[in-house]
Amino acid sequence: MQEVRVELGERSYSILTGTGLLVRSGSLFKERGVKGKILTVTNPTVAQWYLTPLLDSLAEAGYQAETVLIPDGEEYKSLEQAGRIYDKLVDGEYDRKSVLVALGGGVIGDLTGFAAATYMRGIRYIQIPTTLLAQVDSSIGGKTAVNHPKGKNLIGAFYQPNLVISDVGTFRTLPEREFSSGMVEVIKHGMILDPDYFEKLEHEAQAIKARDPEIMAEIVAGSCRIKAAVVQEDERETGRRAILNFGHTIGHALESITGYQRFKHGEAVALGILAALKIALRNKILDDAALYPKAAAMFESLGLPTKLPAGISCEGIMALLYLDKKVEYGKIRWILPKSLGQVLISSKIPPETVKDTLSELGGV
Repeated sequence: MQEVRVELGERSYSILTGTGLLVRSGSLFKERGVKGKILTVTNPTVAQWYLTPLLDSLAEAGYQAETVLIPDGEEYKSLEQAGRIYDKLVDGEYDRKSVLVALGGGVIGDLTGFAAATYMRGIRYIQIPTTLLAQVDSSIGGKTAVNHPKGKNLIGAFYQPNLVISDVGTFRTLPEREFSSGMVEVIKHGMILDPDYFEKLEHEAQAIKARDPEIMAEIVAGSCRIKAAVVQEDERETGRRAILNFGHTIGHALESITGYQRFKHGEAVALGILAALKIALRNKILDDAALYPKAAAMFESLGLPTKLPAGISCEGIMALLYLDKKVEYGKIRWILPKSLGQVLISSKIPPETVKDTLSELGGV
């Protein structure tokens, strides 16, 4: 088991990564002084694999735990579903010493964190992410949110978990698209911050595709260290942390314009990354022309899209870009690569450049 610390003063916490950790959750909670009544939030897909082992582990450790099931899908990361969690907490007389546990992917983690941040003005919560995407990204850093029909994650709060337990053994039940989607965030970390890590991903490509537990534990811990370092420097995204949104500006717009039905999150971000690379090349910010085909090849090898599907409106995407959380004073703040391992934030990208890029990627 590897432990990565996120050092944020009184809000500091550990990320535990390895195999066989989920069935040890009860003892891991005990070791870290977790007390109180527990409500686990999950969905039916995850529950069929991992809910019983988790509840058995908690019961064996002496915890009282109940469950609320949320339907599976991005469209259920909503205020309505948060209300269902609140109802369970109120009806079960959960108090401020109680603990929410998020068992699942990013939707469950974000929704559970949002409920924890707002119930009784804040109760503790623990992340047990079961997808690669959640283990390397959404479970770390305290971003909690629900979606609005006009934009992703527009309603939320920064609220740190008390513990993250990432069992890479859960990858064995991940559908191929889910696993590939998670790898986009892993690749992103190397592209924006760590060339050596990026090269390791290239070198271990076959072991990664085979989901080798030892290699995947190293990969997850590596991404956690990269993201933790950024979060420690800029917890509330007032500066440097914005670079973690590389690829997300157009990615979120693509998710929104397709009603969160067409793309997995990582698939949309992959297209957003390719768009950002093209924009950087067009504006002479990136002088390494080889980085685009290298990224495209990595995405293609994972079965990820490299072109927009037919019928996506460039004008529709452009309108949604201005609802992005990174917009300041009416200007989009783009995260763009200067080189492998280096990015900058720019508000000076002409809209025409963005439209041309979207058109080149297949937009109409």
